[in-house]
Amino acid sequence: MSRTVVILATLDTKAEEAAFLRDRIVALGGTALLIDLGVIGSSPIPADVSRAQVAAAGGTPLSILQEAPTRQAAAPVMVAGAIKILREWIRDGAAHAVLGLGGTQGTSSCTSVMQALPYGFPKLMVSTVASGDTSSFVGIKDIAMLFSVSDLMGVNRFTAHILTNAAAAAYGMARSEAPVDPVTAGKPLIAVTNLGVLTEGATLAVSLLRNAGYDVVVFHAAGAGGRAMEQLMKEGVVGAVFDYALGEIADDVFDGLRAGGPERLTVAGSLGLPQVLCPGGAEHLGLFVSANVVPDKYKDHQHVFHSPVIFVPRLNREEIIRVAEDICRRLQHTRGNAVMMLPLAGVGRYSVAGGPLHDADSDSAFFEAIRAGLPPGIELVEVDANAEDPAFIREAVRRLVAMLN
Repeated sequence: MSRTVVILATLDTKAEEAAFLRDRIVALGGTALLIDLGVIGSSPIPADVSRAQVAAAGGTPLSILQEAPTRQAAAPVMVAGAIKILREWIRDGAAHAVLGLGGTQGTSSCTSVMQALPYGFPKLMVSTVASGDTSSFVGIKDIAMLFSVSDLMGVNRFTAHILTNAAAAAYGMARSEAPVDPVTAGKPLIAVTNLGVLTEGATLAVSLLRNAGYDVVVFHAAGAGGRAMEQLMKEGVVGAVFDYALGEIADDVFDGLRAGGPERLTVAGSLGLPQVLCPGGAEHLGLFVSANVVPDKYKDHQHVFHSPVIFVPRLNREEIIRVAEDICRRLQHTRGNAVMMLPLAGVGRYSVAGGPLHDADSDSAFFEAIRAGLPPGIELVEVDANAEDPAFIREAVRRLVAMLN
């Protein structure tokens, strides 16, 4: 079974490496197609898709880009063109993996293309900057980053090993097909959000949903997780959600590390997907700090350290009301097919009676603000149990399955 790997590179500077990757893929029994993302200079090897073709697909002739070439003007055009071409190839079954190659600028362009491609389609980026913070390159897509270790300025006995591994990895992914299409397969895929303070409850929820015949995907609700879940809703992969962990909203209000962004908690409602909601983990923040250092701003707050560098302060009455109001604001366009469940004995392991962040007054204010602001199309259910209590989880799952049935 021969497969095609598409190689993205600026061939004026990376032609030798791109040709090496192509030859290694061919040696493995595959096909490699080169797409040239360069604008200036010239390529010593021919591309299967020239830079002129890429620019035209992106909506601007190459000659215009070359009149006064700047990265700011050229990169969006070349990225748009490569996306258009690759999406057509993927749709037609003509491409089975994409392999990018570059430094800082090349990594930005190649991964921008990759972020626009479907989940599950293999994406590998060989990059000189893959050893640092790659979040801006990966975003919320399944992009594999491979650190090139040395700069990419020709093939030598060292870089040949790195590039050989990259070619093998990309071709191996191209040959491996998932057994099930998550969009078209049977019952809807159910998403569950989770945090470390809710893991026991999430584990039980997954077990119960699977016993009911549903496939389940769990997202760590620490920023990228919630955003990825909602992107999968838009793409039709996720069809229902037990949104068990809403700490991403608290951190969005107070600039914590789990911030989910302005769209978080809005997508399921806008699409009309069945959802059961629980404000799990929304009573505290997650903040990066120097090891075991309490920030001055939170020295008067109850707190715990989730790890030496992740500081977790409990929100006081005034602060938690702001979180409740923001949760309700994000749900305003939800008109039905939704249940908000309040665990009156604590929204996470830290805040149950006897826990390090227990605060009955703050809890009371939080629940009252949700009662007051919740849109009328969302059913409100209050349970005299904590969020990880099996009775709470069983009721949440029962309600979600009932909506699906």
